[in-house]
Amino acid sequence: MKNIRNFCIIAHIDHGKSTLADRLLSATQTVSAREEKAQLLDNMDLERERGITIKSHAIQMEYTYKGEKYILNLIDTPGHVDFSYEVSRSIAACEGALLIVDAAQSIQAQTISNLYLALENDLEIIPVLNKIDLPSANPEEVSDDIVDLLGCKHDEIIPASGKTGLGVEQILAAIIERIPPPKGAEDEPLQALIFDSHYNPFRGIEVIFRVNNGVIKKGQKIKFMATGKEYFADEVGTLKLNQVPKQQIGAGDVGYLISGIKEAKEVKVGDTITDALNPTQEMITGFEDVKPMVFAGIYPVETEDYEDLRASMEKLQLNDASLVFQAESSAALGFGFRCGFLGMLHMEIIQERLEREFNQTVITTVPNVSYYAYTKKDPDAAFIVNNPSDLPEPSRLDRVEEPYIKATVITKSDFVGQVMSLCIEKRGQITNQTYLTPERVELNFDMPLAEIVFDFYDRLKTVSKGYASFDYHPIGMRQSRLVRLDVLLNGQNVDALSALIHEDNAYNIGKKMCEKLRELIPRQQFDIPIQAAIGAKIIARETIKALRKDVTAKCYGGDISRKRKLLEKQKAGKKRMRQVGNVEIPQSAFMAVLKLND
Repeated sequence: MKNIRNFCIIAHIDHGKSTLADRLLSATQTVSAREEKAQLLDNMDLERERGITIKSHAIQMEYTYKGEKYILNLIDTPGHVDFSYEVSRSIAACEGALLIVDAAQSIQAQTISNLYLALENDLEIIPVLNKIDLPSANPEEVSDDIVDLLGCKHDEIIPASGKTGLGVEQILAAIIERIPPPKGAEDEPLQALIFDSHYNPFRGIEVIFRVNNGVIKKGQKIKFMATGKEYFADEVGTLKLNQVPKQQIGAGDVGYLISGIKEAKEVKVGDTITDALNPTQEMITGFEDVKPMVFAGIYPVETEDYEDLRASMEKLQLNDASLVFQAESSAALGFGFRCGFLGMLHMEIIQERLEREFNQTVITTVPNVSYYAYTKKDPDAAFIVNNPSDLPEPSRLDRVEEPYIKATVITKSDFVGQVMSLCIEKRGQITNQTYLTPERVELNFDMPLAEIVFDFYDRLKTVSKGYASFDYHPIGMRQSRLVRLDVLLNGQNVDALSALIHEDNAYNIGKKMCEKLRELIPRQQFDIPIQAAIGAKIIARETIKALRKDVTAKCYGGDISRKRKLLEKQKAGKKRMRQVGNVEIPQSAFMAVLKLND
């Protein structure tokens, strides 16, 4: 066990984690030259197309150092704030972490929040200064930033380049020398932490675990402590580029388990695996549940696909433990699910994966957050409003509270004005402003979570020319003046387009929504009024004009009453059609409501 090292790679998005992981794999000859490719561990098409890591990937490497053979278990983690739950799970299975900082971009918001996650778990941190071969790199200044942040010495920072492979040998040496070997005893009862799982259509659910104590053997009867279910370990092994079956996995090591589990609900990430005959008394603690930040409805386009969508969501939840969902129904869209996501990118990725991996075409409603509503009848009892249509009538409502976050924005000093005005427009209050260096500023805001749900991140990148980095954490609920904005199409309320909005912004947003929908909804044979309403009061209206045939074309001259008669007949037909006609809303209309400022 003293020759095992478990470590993960943490960094801000796009600081070169996956590229450096590729270099480590080729340096330890885990992959042959034929198998090598960029972003080797990112095995989803979506990850390759976007150049981001969505899922943590575990892989085992073997390396000989000073004549001794070592086993290195590496976990490559995502860098985007929306996938921080993946990072927290990976950190729970490690003793050390490589903290990678881009020599051109320096320390950014997500670098700091991932670092705090690692420090909370008492991991040994090895700072790596990546991309030092870039012409725009500024290694001396960034090294000083790292020293200030970590309190380490200058010579502990390893200069490296994922592109050229510089510094990879020093990184491997540092992992072996600085990261402690795992603690644990092989003679104690089995105790293993599940930190990931995948769905395999042929073999059932593959569980990825890390053994803390004891040994897990092939064919052994095991028990999952959270669910109390028992299984046989049909196959255990280690994760190289492909799975390598073994007879047993000892304490401190990372491996996979296949036991023919078919039900997604039976595997919980953070659960403890133990021996069914001689179980351990202690579950592994310290693993927190995911807190979704953004809620949206996902509905099948065809109502009969509802059960297929449920099965797809359950399989996807295995692969992405931060997705939470429950069934709900909508008057406009039928049966579907209310889903909780960690952010807007997470929501977009889930929708893409449903379409690609499970062939599910879905409609996503306007995302929102959870609010607390209090009625006049019982002003002390809060009930949670996840869906705007659950909000009580204004006459019964006492007050509404909405979730607030503490937002940290790190940007260049040139863009402070634009970033501040964006945050104030989004109802933010500035709480702190710190100059980290003469060039870089850290701004702290308290702002409502609902305001960053839509387009805040995109607009922040625009006003700062891509230089601002953003991170946030919740700070509780605060009272707010919120109203429910409804959208009426042809006099019918479309509940999927309802949103809870601050009173001051309601008129502007209602007007913009009507204008946007007028552009996107195709014209019909009859006039379609689009109205935005608060309660019974209409605050904005647009009309989609009818497509009409030129019925007077065949009248040459003659009395006006002949034309009048044809036009009146057409008008009566349109009126009748409007009473029975249905308006189909395209998916683009639901999504366009999110980007009202474009």
